[in-house]
Amino acid sequence: MRRAIQAVVFLMVMVSVVQLSGQVWAQDDNRPYHFGFKKSKDGKLPSIAEEGFMGILQKHGAIFLGDTEKKELYLTFDNGYENGYTAQLLNVLKDKKVPAAFFVTGHYVKDQPELVKRMAEEGHIIGNHSWSHPDMSSISAGRMKDELDKVKVEITQLTPQSEVRYLRPPRGIFSDQMLGVSQNLGYTSVFWSVAYRDWDTKKQHGWNYAYQQVMAQLHPGAVILLHSVSQDNAEAMGKIIDDARGQGYEFKSLDQMQLKQYR
Repeated sequence: MRRAIQAVVFLMVMVSVVQLSGQVWAQDDNRPYHFGFKKSKDGKLPSIAEEGFMGILQKHGAIFLGDTEKKELYLTFDNGYENGYTAQLLNVLKDKKVPAAFFVTGHYVKDQPELVKRMAEEGHIIGNHSWSHPDMSSISAGRMKDELDKVKVEITQLTPQSEVRYLRPPRGIFSDQMLGVSQNLGYTSVFWSVAYRDWDTKKQHGWNYAYQQVMAQLHPGAVILLHSVSQDNAEAMGKIIDDARGQGYEFKSLDQMQLKQYR
């Protein structure tokens, strides 16, 4: 009898351990990461491989670099709200014949339909930046789907773009689970390898500052993240494009990216 009781107790303990292990793994799957790295310098690659999350990104097919053996650049913008400079950026991109990707929120689509239509009509990719800009590692899969679906519906109804295949997680916060859910919904998450603190409209430093920040970080295969609210970016964009091309770089669309692994 005692042995039977001991066996039952042992079995209960083992079941508890298995359940606890499952809970731990679930928590690990949803551990939040904040995308970041030591910046590129002198054409060398940034430290993304050293930050501890590269494996998770590659597991879910996320983009953060192109082919690091080719002098190609991918220009992307986050559009949370309009500050009066997106039209100027679009003018420069059209004049220079440079493709870009614009990641828009629900607020932006509803507030600036004409600019969103212009982006698509001029050949740029419109990506999903979520409806309300939440920390997507902290919300349910159901809410995540709702956040993305609402933006997708607005984009596809407003523009000739029939699909929305690229996602930029708000604030660069992600988790294994979040990337898995978005991938199952048909999205490729797009991070970056060149960026600087450009989103603070109260701390703009002039076009030359923006120019220096971007040019100092250029490297082969770079995915460049900029914010369209920045006056500095708008005023520096033409020279950034011209001088990057002068260094032998070619600007490409995300749809042209073939190698999507860090090497």
